[in-house]
Amino acid sequence: MGGWAIAVHGGAGVDPNLPIERQEQAKQLLTRCLQLGISSLRSSLSALDVVELVVKELESDPTFNAGSGSALTNKGTVEMDASIMDGATRRCGAVSGVSTVKNPVSLARLVLEKSPHSYLAFSGAEDFARQHGLEVADKEYFITEDNVGMLKLAQEANTIMFDYRLPLESCGATVESPIKMNGMPISLYTPETAGCVVVDSQGRCAAATSTGGLMNKMCGRIGDSPLIGSGTYAGELCAVSCTGEGEAIIRATLARDVAAVMEYKDFGLQEAVEFVMNKRLDNGKAGLIAVSNKGEVTFGFNCVGMFRGCAKEDGHMEVKIW
Repeated sequence: MGGWAIAVHGGAGVDPNLPIERQEQAKQLLTRCLQLGISSLRSSLSALDVVELVVKELESDPTFNAGSGSALTNKGTVEMDASIMDGATRRCGAVSGVSTVKNPVSLARLVLEKSPHSYLAFSGAEDFARQHGLEVADKEYFITEDNVGMLKLAQEANTIMFDYRLPLESCGATVESPIKMNGMPISLYTPETAGCVVVDSQGRCAAATSTGGLMNKMCGRIGDSPLIGSGTYAGELCAVSCTGEGEAIIRATLARDVAAVMEYKDFGLQEAVEFVMNKRLDNGKAGLIAVSNKGEVTFGFNCVGMFRGCAKEDGHMEVKIW
């Protein structure tokens, strides 16, 4: 055993022109989350408890697109997704289309522990949350002024996602060769999600991911974040949380593929992450964080940047964007 390790992310696909103050705000939140995770791991909390605790912190701050500050649908509403998985047992819980629950990741944990199912969505998930007394909030808690403005701009530009807008040419798009999502042309795509992966001192792995989805997405759209094996996966060997172009991550079953090549090809964690990032995404843009049961931690992304941080029992700690 290599001791405990934790990694967090706040989304991949960062505008290089992101103002310094926004960069620092993101780094401070990631640092706070890591410190919360470190103290929890030192207190012998399980990997599953720690990933829930850290993602709750990410959801409770409007900096990233999860919980408070979630992206808005084309109708101006919030539809949040989350999932959590315990690698020791391979039990999991996931929710989609949540609109009033303050911490969707805790609802996913409830699905894991208190329901006969693995996945609940929309009104069924909301009803389940109320049955178990989870804290709820009015729409004003989730919808920020910034996101209302971005939705308006996205709708005017007829694009799925509009965030810190970049010139199309800087994204490699042209009129003749536009950016595509699931085969459909879009004007711009800049994803954000929040996630955490942990291996505890017992070598148990866990992962959790939470998101508000895409700005100006169709109502009812579900991305990779709540899909076990795509956006989130944990098993005996590793835990993975993904971020980026959800449709591409779904097609690649990205999180599960990291574990699969470790299991079936005997790859190490770093080698497995590099393999799936290079071989499985086609033209999709994405990133992921991963830990192994040996206490290793690594990142992978094929876009300009990813909000990320990690810490290990040996004292190593870092927070980066680019």
